[in-house]
Amino acid sequence: MNKRLVLNLTKTIAVAGITLQSAMAMASGQLLVWEDIKKSMGNEDANKAFEQIHDVKITIQELPYGGQLESLRLDGPAGTGPDVITIPHDQLGAAVVQGLLSPMAVDKDILASFTTPALTALTYKGTLYGLPKAIETVVMVYNKDLVPELPTHLNDILALSKKFREKGDYGLLAKWDEFYYAYGILAGYGADVFATNEDGTLNANELLLNNAGAVQAATYINSFYADKVFPSGIIGDSGANAIDSLFTGKKAAIVQTGPWSLQPYKEAGINYGVAPLPILENGEHMRSFLGVKGYSISIYSKNKPLAQQYIEFINNYDNAKRRFELTGEIPPVKSLINDPLIKSNEGARAVAIQAAYAVPMPSIPEMAEVWGPMNGALQLINTGKQAPKEALDAAVKTIHMQIDANHAMNQ
Repeated sequence: MNKRLVLNLTKTIAVAGITLQSAMAMASGQLLVWEDIKKSMGNEDANKAFEQIHDVKITIQELPYGGQLESLRLDGPAGTGPDVITIPHDQLGAAVVQGLLSPMAVDKDILASFTTPALTALTYKGTLYGLPKAIETVVMVYNKDLVPELPTHLNDILALSKKFREKGDYGLLAKWDEFYYAYGILAGYGADVFATNEDGTLNANELLLNNAGAVQAATYINSFYADKVFPSGIIGDSGANAIDSLFTGKKAAIVQTGPWSLQPYKEAGINYGVAPLPILENGEHMRSFLGVKGYSISIYSKNKPLAQQYIEFINNYDNAKRRFELTGEIPPVKSLINDPLIKSNEGARAVAIQAAYAVPMPSIPEMAEVWGPMNGALQLINTGKQAPKEALDAAVKTIHMQIDANHAMNQ
């Protein structure tokens, strides 16, 4: 960079109050990308190719993707934030309301390459704010040495679990005292979080968490605890660790979990299989929340067009496929779902199948008020301290109160 350009940049800094580092990045054609922890290797080849095509420099920083928005709130205004950020889609609504993300106008041919639920998850009030990197949803993982073939109906899994209990072991274990995991049964019986408006947006003023289906589902869930199929020790904050310990210790045969558990189970030497969630006793397929990791553009980026080109490039067929090979993250690219690479991977295939029954986790800011009251209600129900209807009614009342108190500006 010549001295004249540096001098001009210095004058710009004095006027605009931006940092020398970010000003030089603007002039030299650089992009700062915040990636998820231990996932940046998935895009290494794509990054090098993009740098050559566009004559730019890509700088990658790894941060926990669940906390990147919190960092952006500080670093963005200071001029040290990223151009591209990796976020879980359920944080999208709050980020948009807070003015942290830039809307994206993407060519329809590129949009058509992704699954509809994944794009919906990154859309807020009809506007797109990112492109999907990967999808996650819960599945059933089972020890093939204990259960050679997993039954497809939950009632059959319950019967099998009772036989394991007779021997002092456990069949199925699941964190159904947490709303995230229990949602699949609740939704399968006709419950949901928010009602849907005619235009497809969510109505935060109408909750569907204590309707007749929700009560029926909660009663069914409670039977796993009342019949001692689930131990009391898996209720509460330490429950997930207890479940993992029982499964890796071969004292439990089946667990409901997500793809994040597969590598630890492999390292523990478990001969595991993976299957989509089962069919409920009412004949409906068990639902689940769909989680989407997305790449979005910071509102503070000085290179928004280039940032969008980068996001589109790293999520094309070839680059998404390569990323899956290196990280195991499942891309919601339509043409990849039936690719032999994914179809031959039991875990990826199960997630892809279950994704068809999954619902994008609501990304509106009001969703933040749902988790605590619903977790509390499920714990009260499953410990026998409150009847399902009573606990769910109280949870819905609390959620309404918290939405009114904390999100009046969004209404």
